[in-house]
Amino acid sequence: MLPAPQEMELTGGWMPVDANPVVEDLPISVRIDPVSVEQAQGYQLEVRRRGFQIVAHDEAGAFYAKQTIKQLVRQAKDNRLPCLRIADWPDFPHRGVMLDISRSKVPEMETLYGFVDEMAGMKMNELQLYMEHAFAYKGHQQVWIKSSPMTPQQVRALDAYCKERFVDLVPNQNSFGHMERWLVYPEYAPLGEIPEGPVNNNLCPTNPDCLTFLDGLYGQLLPCFSADRFNVGCDEVWMIGMGRSADAAKAKGKEQVYLDFLKQINQLVIAHGKKTMFWADILEHRPELIPEVPKDIIAINWGYAPDYPYKVTCPNLAKAGLPFYVAPCTYTVNSLLGMLDYSQANALNAAENGKANGAMGYLITDWGDSGHSQFFPVLYAPVAYAAGLCWAVDENRDMDLARVLDVHVFHDKAGVMGQLAIDLGHAHSAVETEYPPGGTAFHVLLYRDQGREFPLAKSEWLCKLQVEDFEKADVELERLDRKFGETNMDRPDAALLVDEYRCNVAMARFACHYAIARLKAGGVIPSELPRDVRLALASELKGIIPEYCALWIARNRSGGLSESVWMLDSILSLLLQGEK
Repeated sequence: MLPAPQEMELTGGWMPVDANPVVEDLPISVRIDPVSVEQAQGYQLEVRRRGFQIVAHDEAGAFYAKQTIKQLVRQAKDNRLPCLRIADWPDFPHRGVMLDISRSKVPEMETLYGFVDEMAGMKMNELQLYMEHAFAYKGHQQVWIKSSPMTPQQVRALDAYCKERFVDLVPNQNSFGHMERWLVYPEYAPLGEIPEGPVNNNLCPTNPDCLTFLDGLYGQLLPCFSADRFNVGCDEVWMIGMGRSADAAKAKGKEQVYLDFLKQINQLVIAHGKKTMFWADILEHRPELIPEVPKDIIAINWGYAPDYPYKVTCPNLAKAGLPFYVAPCTYTVNSLLGMLDYSQANALNAAENGKANGAMGYLITDWGDSGHSQFFPVLYAPVAYAAGLCWAVDENRDMDLARVLDVHVFHDKAGVMGQLAIDLGHAHSAVETEYPPGGTAFHVLLYRDQGREFPLAKSEWLCKLQVEDFEKADVELERLDRKFGETNMDRPDAALLVDEYRCNVAMARFACHYAIARLKAGGVIPSELPRDVRLALASELKGIIPEYCALWIARNRSGGLSESVWMLDSILSLLLQGEK
């Protein structure tokens, strides 16, 4: 099951079920009894010869019991289920996924509705949509006009859809760092730390106009959400003290300046009837300041390295009495096909230390930096594993992920797609790279290193790699690509899912061919490759780009597509340089 329950025992006997039954029509009795089931969201489920009996702590627990019934019925053999008893409850009260909708991709509403259904089936109960500029704020049209943003009406509709499935739709608007999409415009630039500089991506924490600006955004955004929590972001604010806040940072320290601004933001959030959540990375450098964070603020303890020191950061937050989430990463960002081995290690590390230190929530993040080049289905494997961990760490750490994916996610009768997704998520390991700030070699080649006009002229990092490694990776990707023909998925989007994966495989294989050609030529930039090699690569890429664009708009809005595809277009231009 997904996730596996805390406790389960067979009681003997069998319950007959029709083939492919409608679960809502099955004989199910439900009783809400918080005395019999003490854990919030918990339930007891009995499969008896004549029906199902649910005793739940609350309505959410009853809903999760019904998700378990659906999963049991999905696995019924010979039209019968074994009689059994389950006692189940979550390790983390809040179990969520964060989707980045500001790095190019804003999903269509149907995509979001479908994902909420899948989350709820995995017993996850929180969805955050990370925003920088992807909400249609009145009076700020120039910032979002090209991004196909979420409208207030759409957010309210999604919020209602989530509530029916016991999922909190939590607003997430960055409010300090990562504001370059606003500060690039002259009317907003004065709000920045370095308004006259070439890089101006942080609000200035000592400028009171920033609070007026944020209050205006919150006044439009927050009424669209029924959840009591609001993620104000505030991560990666590297520019504190580099400009207008320099005097304050020198006098108090940049972490104290940060904390003072966070407290002011918190007062705004309280005034709008919400609880503040924030990314807690800045306080890692000054843990002695953690006790000064107001106790009505929720810290999100994020760390994406497989060996990130959650063993240190979680106790620091717990000792200070600060409520907190742990937040690992799907590792799909900057990858094309994922880095599943890294993601699973990161997810388990967060879950074990979060549970041991009383974390109230678990939020796995799916980012889209550098163009959001990975297609949506690539996140299913890391999210499914994380869903198991944040429900019951001990019961799910060693889950049979391939089978879980086949049965409950991909619905593959052939039992192929689950293992295929896992193998593709490990394909990056054939060519390891330490290129900062991470990502697979496939992605770096297509989105980070194109020649003299980019930072790594002559590809110093590429020349440290081996032709043979890329050749082996290409052979393995070709083998895996053939496996898609063996799948038999019972999903309405099965054909699209295969096409999306195969497009990312084609991109990764092109990256291998591109690397091999450049390495054999001594690591030259694309325009310096031999003409016949350039044209062959250009022909291959010409076949990929239109497929990438068509698949993009199958699940996502068109805004942001040009931003994502421009790097592939730039490679094509370099390969065709001098050609008519």
